[in-house]
Amino acid sequence: MNGAVALYIVPGGDFLSCHDRIILVVVAEAVAALSRLSLANAGRALMSPNRSFTRVTLSMMVVAVLLWPRPTVAAPVPVRLVEGVTHGFLVLRTVTGVAIASGDLLQRSKGGVTESRMIFRFKDGSIFDETVMFTQERVFTLQSYRLEQRGPVFTEDTEISLERGTGTYRVKSKAHTDGREKLLNGTLVLPPDVYNGMLLTVVKNLPKGASETVQIIAFTPAPRLIKLEVSPVGEHKVLVGDLAKTAVHYLFKPRLGSWLKLFATLLGRVPQDFHAWIVSDEVPAFVRFEGPLYTTGPVWRIEVTSPRWPD
Repeated sequence: MNGAVALYIVPGGDFLSCHDRIILVVVAEAVAALSRLSLANAGRALMSPNRSFTRVTLSMMVVAVLLWPRPTVAAPVPVRLVEGVTHGFLVLRTVTGVAIASGDLLQRSKGGVTESRMIFRFKDGSIFDETVMFTQERVFTLQSYRLEQRGPVFTEDTEISLERGTGTYRVKSKAHTDGREKLLNGTLVLPPDVYNGMLLTVVKNLPKGASETVQIIAFTPAPRLIKLEVSPVGEHKVLVGDLAKTAVHYLFKPRLGSWLKLFATLLGRVPQDFHAWIVSDEVPAFVRFEGPLYTTGPVWRIEVTSPRWPD
C-alpha cells in the first residue's frame, strides 16, 4: 500500500525533483538571456519597447526562483514498537461495503530482516500479492519490495520488484485486451524514508497526536517518488465484540507542488488520499484501511476479520 514531488531519473540513476528541475531550467534560461543582452548592448535593450525581458526583469526572476521555498526533507520513521510474528485475517471490500476478496497478512523475522506479506484472493480468481522486506534497527528501512497482481479484476497483469541494495527495479506488465507485454528495467537511489507496503507499520509507530512525512514509489510504470503527509484527523468509536474502543483516523495526503498538481490534474492522474484507522490502546492495532492498493487503482477498503465456523 502504496506533498508529492515527481522525480526524474538522471544519468547515474539519481532522482532530480520537479522543484529542482524547474529551478535549474529557469536559472539557466535567465543567465543565458542576461548574457545575450550584454552582448547585444544592454543599454539599448533596456530602452527597446519590443524587448520582453530586460536585465532588471531577468534579475528579479532569478531572485524569485532562488527564494522559492524548497520542499521539506522527509526522515525515516523511528522504531517505537518492534514488529514480530503475525498472521492476520483480512477482508477486502468496495467503498460501499461489498466483500470482493479474502486475505492474509503474514509476517515473520529472520536474520535481522522482517518479511511482511499481504495477499488477497478475489472471488473471480484474481490475485493481489504484496511482499516487503525491511529492517528495524532504530528506524524502519525498506530493503526490497515485490508486487504481483493478475486476473480479470485488474486492467493488466503486473509484476513489480524493487531492491535497495542494488538500486534496481523491474516492471513487467501484460495487457488483458491484446496480450501485449511491456518490460521496464532501471536503477534508482532510494531515499531512507521510502515505505512501499509499510504504511500501516509506519502509522502504528507514530507518537500520539504526531504527524509525519513519508514517501512511496509509484510505478506509472516508470518510478515516481511521492511524498505523503501523515496526520491524525479525528477519532471514531469501534466495537470489538461488545467492547467499545477508540480508533484514531489517520490521513495520508499526497503533497504535490503547484506545477506538478496542475499537470497531474490535466492528465487525470492526481494521487488519491489514503485513510487508516488505528485502535489507540497501549499496543496499537490496525482496524481499517481505505484507498487504492496500486497506482491508478480504485479505492478499496481493508478490514480485519475473524475466523468463523462453517454452518
